[in-house]
Amino acid sequence: MEDEIKAEFNSSGFTFDKEKEILQKCATFCINFKLTPADLVSSWEIYYLNRQINGTVVEDAEMDGFLGYLQSQQKVAIDEKELDLHIYSSRDVDMILNDEDEDIKEDVLGTPPPFKSQNHYSEPSDSTPQTIGNISSGKPSKLATPFGRRTDKLVVKFSINNKPNTENGEKEDDNENHEDDDIIRKVKPGKRCSLIVHGSGPEIGCRFMYDRTEDRFNALENRISKYATALVSSGQYEEPLDPTVSSQKIIFTVGMIYCDGEGHLNEKSTLLQSSAEHSGGQRVRIELQNLSQFSIFPGQLVGIEGINPSGHCFIASKLVDSIPLPIADDANLPPAKRQALDQEILSVGVSGTQPELSVIIASGPFTTTDNLLFEPLRELLAYASKTLPQLLILLGPFIDSEHPEIKKGTVDRSFDEIFRSEILRRLQDHVEYMGSHARVVLVPSIRDANHDFVFPQPAFDIHPANLRHQITSLTNPGIFEANQVKIGCCSVDILKHLSGEEISRNPKDGKLSDRMSRLANHIISQRSFYPLYPPAEGIPLDFSLAPEALNISLIPDILILPSDMKHFVKVLSLGERGEEKEQVKCICVNPGRLAKGEGGGTFVELNYYGNPDTSNASITGI
Repeated sequence: MEDEIKAEFNSSGFTFDKEKEILQKCATFCINFKLTPADLVSSWEIYYLNRQINGTVVEDAEMDGFLGYLQSQQKVAIDEKELDLHIYSSRDVDMILNDEDEDIKEDVLGTPPPFKSQNHYSEPSDSTPQTIGNISSGKPSKLATPFGRRTDKLVVKFSINNKPNTENGEKEDDNENHEDDDIIRKVKPGKRCSLIVHGSGPEIGCRFMYDRTEDRFNALENRISKYATALVSSGQYEEPLDPTVSSQKIIFTVGMIYCDGEGHLNEKSTLLQSSAEHSGGQRVRIELQNLSQFSIFPGQLVGIEGINPSGHCFIASKLVDSIPLPIADDANLPPAKRQALDQEILSVGVSGTQPELSVIIASGPFTTTDNLLFEPLRELLAYASKTLPQLLILLGPFIDSEHPEIKKGTVDRSFDEIFRSEILRRLQDHVEYMGSHARVVLVPSIRDANHDFVFPQPAFDIHPANLRHQITSLTNPGIFEANQVKIGCCSVDILKHLSGEEISRNPKDGKLSDRMSRLANHIISQRSFYPLYPPAEGIPLDFSLAPEALNISLIPDILILPSDMKHFVKVLSLGERGEEKEQVKCICVNPGRLAKGEGGGTFVELNYYGNPDTSNASITGI
């Protein structure tokens, strides 16, 4: 049993500080509470989220608290059995799963049976919209799912409340009642936001996984060359030289970090590969001992000052790992690099007004692991119908290939049918109910069972009738602009991948840097949504598909990076710009997962007012 428990924890991304002791205690918990290893790990994930534990290391010190949580859950389960609940028979289940009449099915799921304890599963403040088509009847399913029995609904786990300096003098309301007043002030609802897609990505229906060694070499060589050109163009650095040639003179060079071997990068295994132009693509070992601080990972582009006295080891004295990105002027963007999704947006230039945008951001999975009812998605749409955001951004996976029922092949519909009936049709009903001002942006994931398994990834092939301007699918990764607010997003878990490969050194007399902010800063400073190379295991990186698709051509105001790591909203300082040394900042968002195991996860509600310092955001548990 201990091996099974360990495997379940590892598959969810957790490790242990005292493995033997923790596994013994967890095995005891399974026996005492009659839990399977999968159930135990699901309970740990809920406990982990509720306690807001940092990192993914299961600590022995948390076992006593986890035991108390399991005991309280057992007591809740016992209390529920004593209630006068409706018990579904096998006939009910068969009718729901195999019913040939869709109207009867919707009636079963939407109409509550006449039993006394209906409010145990449904509260007025958490009901779904009353008139959103025939998908959601206004009441959540009365099936006794763990998600339906949760008690901590719509709990704000973190918030940034910066009061913007606006002329209308509106004030925030501190009332925590989600039904009557919202925790953060919103842009006035009912105003449709503009939408422009930047950049170029893979086309729908493209052929993939045909990249050659030549494609990979050219892509990496172009990255190094462009990075070197940008550093030299800044006027602060001289032309790079060959780091592999022995010299007693301090030189400046540019290249890519590699690891000497199959293991993880460390200070003794760090190599630098310069461009073919300067060094013929040869690699040289880098000595980092003289650097007071650094943060490096395989695939990172860096500029290095130092000497190579022997020709075998380049001794670094200074490391440059970032270049200030230009703020793109919309008027200078070539027409081929942007797609106007509204005819009226073609006449809109760079105005002097302050950009404002209200947005809800959520990342899949959108259903719990014990069923395909998509209850968390339904709850999210219900919340959006009350808070009225101008934009709803949903990032995959939508039909998660890691879902137990999808992996086992026990579903009786195709993945595309599930996507169109459970996801797309719900969204169509939502925007029809909300009106013409509502907009939804979908970003696919490589974990989507109904979509191409390749990265970068083309957009979903969706053409909702009469809703083309309200439901939009982007490539993964993608950059778009809403109400002049530039937003970049990538559904691949680059933060988790960088976290496992990065090594760093903090200055001895300085304060410790925030690791998540540091990792997120790498994305922008490297001008790439996926700067790690070689890519993490399981990432189908294809260099033959739109080689520019991974590039970040402008500084986004909002950067969305969903991750299995702990949810966060952070304001990143990217350096100074111009003669006035204006601080360039960006809001980085990890909304977490909307569904975690059999329970609910988190989403982010963000209200952007002009710049990151005057914007509000909150992370809410579904």
